[in-house]
Amino acid sequence: MCTKIFISATGQHCGKTTTSLSLLHLARKKYSRVGFIKPFGPKRTRYMGKVVDIDAALIAHVYDMDDQLDLMSPVVLDSRTTRDALEGKVDSQGYLEQICHATRELEKTCDFLIIEGAGHTGVGSVLGLNNAQLAHRLGAPVLMVAGGGVGNVIDSIHLNLALFREAGAEVRMILPNKLIKSKRQSTLHYLQLAFKETPIQVVGGFNYSTILANPTLSYLSELLQLELQSENDQGSRIIHNVHLGGASTQRVVDLLEDSTLIIVPSSRSEVLVMLSTLYHLPEFKSKIAGLVIIGVVPLADIVKRVIDDAKIPYMRTTESTAEVYTTIQEDVAKIGADDVEKIALVQKLAEDELDFDYIDTLFINSK
Repeated sequence: MCTKIFISATGQHCGKTTTSLSLLHLARKKYSRVGFIKPFGPKRTRYMGKVVDIDAALIAHVYDMDDQLDLMSPVVLDSRTTRDALEGKVDSQGYLEQICHATRELEKTCDFLIIEGAGHTGVGSVLGLNNAQLAHRLGAPVLMVAGGGVGNVIDSIHLNLALFREAGAEVRMILPNKLIKSKRQSTLHYLQLAFKETPIQVVGGFNYSTILANPTLSYLSELLQLELQSENDQGSRIIHNVHLGGASTQRVVDLLEDSTLIIVPSSRSEVLVMLSTLYHLPEFKSKIAGLVIIGVVPLADIVKRVIDDAKIPYMRTTESTAEVYTTIQEDVAKIGADDVEKIALVQKLAEDELDFDYIDTLFINSK
């Protein structure tokens, strides 16, 4: 019998994909047949010549599951799906049949199966395919990933639990994630008290990690839709700080922190030349992660030659500092298939911090 775990969350960016990566990594040490499915994917990408959900592509790439790809991402939505559904142009029942068929096929060949939901519990309601409805229909008990606080986290959990109860789905575990290390034990203590009268188990997830939370240069290139001028593996550099390069040259240099992305107007030739020069020095190369050169003023040829000679990674845009900075600050980075450092850290943290045998035992009698 296949052990199924439906991974849900109280909202976006709680760590569903990180949890899926972790559990699959640990499950592969125990089971020879492990699978993954994202029933419907709201975020599309092209992988192996197919349009699939971005998380399905990530899991397939990391765990060499390309041969299961068609089953891993049975339904992929597009920008018109919601409107088409409301206008009666979409066959929601057909989507459900595709999802159920793919899940059944994976159950036949897997001993352990992760089913990863999308967004918060209500996502997909317009199609009759929200997380609670799918978990019930697929007979998969639920692991709900939550944030790392207390009061607001409890409120969010109860809000999401209401939909699972309405659908008749069973939530067996709450996994608070991104916990503040110094408050970890206290936070878990109060969350466990909040649900002590229920059969739901509260088990701690990962502590907050800047490596996992912060974006790579390649991710920002995709986010900003800009070409990254870089060499070798520079795109995998993780950005820990974002600074504005509008101050005096010396001030910009004095404020540099570990792995800083600097947003510099194209008119500030002296700042660009100074940063490119410093990039040759090891003590500054660790601080300068890359540049976003903004503005409509063309780069002087000699400045571009200095930047290229330094091999400092950069992106070029005519947008304003405010537009670029706001876009970066409002985004929460997802793990990508090329984020080797992040994926390795997730797997290491999973081995050190997650009690897989306990989690597996809790879900092993899934229907």
